[in-house]
Amino acid sequence: MNNLEKYRKVFRSIFDVEDDVLNENFRFNNVEKWDSVAHMSLISALEEEFEVLFDTEDILSYGSFENGIKILTKYGVKFEE
Repeated sequence: MNNLEKYRKVFRSIFDVEDDVLNENFRFNNVEKWDSVAHMSLISALEEEFEVLFDTEDILSYGSFENGIKILTKYGVKFEE
């Protein structure tokens, strides 16, 4: 499983969604289930999956599926389709 598949798996698990909704429109303000508890669950699951530790600024700005990829890239996670 490549990193993009792992990333999608975490989102599917936390938000109980299918892959087809995981795109540039999947943002905290567009997803009813994306509340503060889901946000912290997402952060925790991603930290565990990718063995990273987000700084506070990144946790606060992690507001979309696409932005998350950019943030993880900053921590050395490579995404290739």
